[in-house]
Amino acid sequence: MEVKIGVQHAPREIVLESGQTAEEVERAVSEALAGKSQLLSLVDDHGRKVLVPADRLAYVEIGEPAPRKVGFGAL
Repeated sequence: MEVKIGVQHAPREIVLESGQTAEEVERAVSEALAGKSQLLSLVDDHGRKVLVPADRLAYVEIGEPAPRKVGFGAL
C-alpha cells in the first residue's frame, strides 16, 4: 500500500510503501486526528517506523503501489 503524507510547513511530502491494509492506515489516521493519539505511526515495508505529529498533518493519500518502470522504453 502506498501512503503519501503531507506535513504542514514542509515543502515535501512523505511517501512510503506499507504492508498495512488501507483500513489499518485509515484507522491510524482517524485516531490521530480524533486526538486519541498524539502521533500518526506507520510502518513501511522495511520495518522502519514513520512518526508524524497529529497536529501537523495536512493530508494523507492512501493508494495502491504504482508499478515502477525499469529500463528504456517507448511511451
